[in-house]
Amino acid sequence: NYSSYEYNLILLPKREMTKSPEEEHPRKAIGYAARDTSGTLSPFKFSRRATGVKDVTFMVLYCGICHSDLHFIKNEWGFTTYPVVPGHEIVGVVTEVGPKVEKCKVGDKVGVGCLVGACRACDSCKDGQENYCPKMVFTYNGIGHDGTMTYGGYSDFMVADEHFIVRIPDGLALDAAAPLLCAGITVYSPLKYFQLDKPGMHLGVVGLGGVGHVAVKFAKAFGAKVTVISTSPEKKLEAIEHLGADAFLISRDPDQMQAAMGTMDGVIDTVSAEHSLLPLIGLLKSNGKIVLVGAPDRPFEVPSLSLIFGRKMVAGSCFGGLRETQEMMEFAAKHNIVPDIEVIAMDYVNTAMERLQKGDVKYRFVIDVGNTLTNV
Repeated sequence: NYSSYEYNLILLPKREMTKSPEEEHPRKAIGYAARDTSGTLSPFKFSRRATGVKDVTFMVLYCGICHSDLHFIKNEWGFTTYPVVPGHEIVGVVTEVGPKVEKCKVGDKVGVGCLVGACRACDSCKDGQENYCPKMVFTYNGIGHDGTMTYGGYSDFMVADEHFIVRIPDGLALDAAAPLLCAGITVYSPLKYFQLDKPGMHLGVVGLGGVGHVAVKFAKAFGAKVTVISTSPEKKLEAIEHLGADAFLISRDPDQMQAAMGTMDGVIDTVSAEHSLLPLIGLLKSNGKIVLVGAPDRPFEVPSLSLIFGRKMVAGSCFGGLRETQEMMEFAAKHNIVPDIEVIAMDYVNTAMERLQKGDVKYRFVIDVGNTLTNV
């Protein structure tokens, strides 16, 4: 009784491997993998496929750490297949291309985001929204079209079909560009789709973490008035003086929330911890929209009258398709939008995960794979 999407996401990764990861493909690869629910990452030998006619092979130089990596290595969502090599914010330099590749050439700077496969035939794919394809293949912890597991960017090189390759503009530093492949497109896509990208709009951003701080930067580049909504008063100075937000609301302060009721055209909610939507709905003008990009473990309770009176909307959004991701990269280069990052060595990754669990990072860890991943 699973939908096709649930089948692809949950059931396919449970298939038994017939060969060891090191023997599945002809090209030997190295990386860091978690083997069990402890989430401890350690050196791992595996293999990748040879470069196909439409494939691009690139040396991984940097890989961002997404909060979803932490969920996956600990199996907190319940469908991790071990061993798992995380990483879906992957950038590097092309080393080989197949004979029919047109998008890039050897020496180009490229990246891979959250997906490496889709059916390419459904309505979503035809509309450039491969991220909603029921047969989408995740960059790691997925099953490729050849039936083998996919492994992510905590590794020395990647092979991907050129359709799922994103070109990195010259104006973007590679280390800072990496998180745009997830955090960047995760906020850019809903801002565009829900028409919250118009100058003069008032946008609320809930949560000032790895995704939220990028939302502030994109919204400001679109010309919006931005209010950061947070439970942490100490983030006010950072939000306004460093990130350029126009205002700051403490969501636990009823007086502040009451004063802001009915003032916002939209709210991007980046928080994955359990919280109430009702106060956020109250911030919206009539026809306003709350877009969820965080994924709390427990479902939200939404009183229907809070939506009916005002024709308000609660929606969700899941990163973006390849065409839109490339558009986002070009926009980021034009407007000099890059996440705030802390670059780390590969052998620091377990400490980084512990810090990420505590929220101790401003605002995104990026692994210097090219210089610090040594032979295992």
